[in-house]
Amino acid sequence: MKKSFTLIELMIVVIIIGVLAGIVAPRLVGRAEKAKQEVARSAVSATIPAALDLYDLDVGSYPENLEDLVNQPSGAENWDGPYLKKIPKDPWDRDYHYDYPGEHGQDYDLASSGRDGILGSEDDIVSWE
Repeated sequence: MKKSFTLIELMIVVIIIGVLAGIVAPRLVGRAEKAKQEVARSAVSATIPAALDLYDLDVGSYPENLEDLVNQPSGAENWDGPYLKKIPKDPWDRDYHYDYPGEHGQDYDLASSGRDGILGSEDDIVSWE
């Protein structure tokens, strides 16, 4: 006697998998975007500022641009980098916005333009708030 699954049994398994996917998938959809926001928030508030502060300690001022954290700029005699392995991109694969001197009451401004890619919109992640 040969043992195998019947078509009904296979259909029941497929239906169960579909129901489980229908329950789990909606809960996971918003999590990816929240995770990206947290990564950007961490980079803007901790990772990149730590490298900027080390640069400031060594050179005596903040860099003109983020490239200076990776490659020694001319005139930076006490540069002891690289302070980052590479210039970081935000989770949406765009450059972080860096301005020195800062315009928001800080030494520098650092921001991710968020999901929409437009700096100055609601979804920005910024260092000055």
